Amino acid sequence: MENENIIRLSVFLGLLILFSALEFLIPRRVMPGSKPKRVAANLSLVVIDSIAVKILLPMTAGIFAVYVADQEIALLGFQTPVLIAIILLDLIIYWQHRIFHVVPAFWRLHKVHHSDNAIDTSTALRFHPVEIVLSMLIKFAAILLFGIPVMAIVIFEILLNATALFNHSNIKVPFDNILRLFIVTPDMHRVHHSVIVGETNSNYGFNVPWWDRIFGSYVAQPQQGHQNMKIGLSQYEGGETSLLKLLLMPFKAK
Repeated sequence: MENENIIRLSVFLGLLILFSALEFLIPRRVMPGSKPKRVAANLSLVVIDSIAVKILLPMTAGIFAVYVADQEIALLGFQTPVLIAIILLDLIIYWQHRIFHVVPAFWRLHKVHHSDNAIDTSTALRFHPVEIVLSMLIKFAAILLFGIPVMAIVIFEILLNATALFNHSNIKVPFDNILRLFIVTPDMHRVHHSVIVGETNSNYGFNVPWWDRIFGSYVAQPQQGHQNMKIGLSQYEGGETSLLKLLLMPFKAK
């Protein structure tokens, strides 16, 4: 636990730099203009998110998992094995994501992520701080209910950060049709960021692609093709690069 934050931060920064570099070397799509502004806004959001979590929550998910285990207060009365716990957490995140698209109050928060009119590695960081805090509370509830062990939390958080950066990245990935059988690829997740509502409400998975296939939310390819498809939301056609407007977006009528 003493090294949890250092390990997670090191992996996160390393992969952020790696995928950002690959976007210049092997880009999948031509990016729209104003990239520095939108990247700056996205990076600023992840900093604010981290601060919000530290201020509003008394402990990390890992520390909470240790507390639940030490106090033996898991509501089901036992600790879930690590591998099953990781799979369970991924399933919970899938349904959390899907619910945030369906429930209007949650969608107001989540549309900050979808208002980006491009998709690259920085888009993986573009979340409203209230959504991030709610997501952490959902993880806390899962830990308390299922007795998720701390090792599962650490592994899952590293995997979630890594796969989110990967599947939002604007890079060409070889053997996509094979790879997407085991992991959510950039081409698979890009469909989820389409302006076409039926495509926006698909491909909710972050780590593994199986939940979308099992629960009927899988869309293989965008209608307009990856090169021609429009990214974002129709009401924010030009994207949104103002940090203040992104923070206020859930509370406005648009």
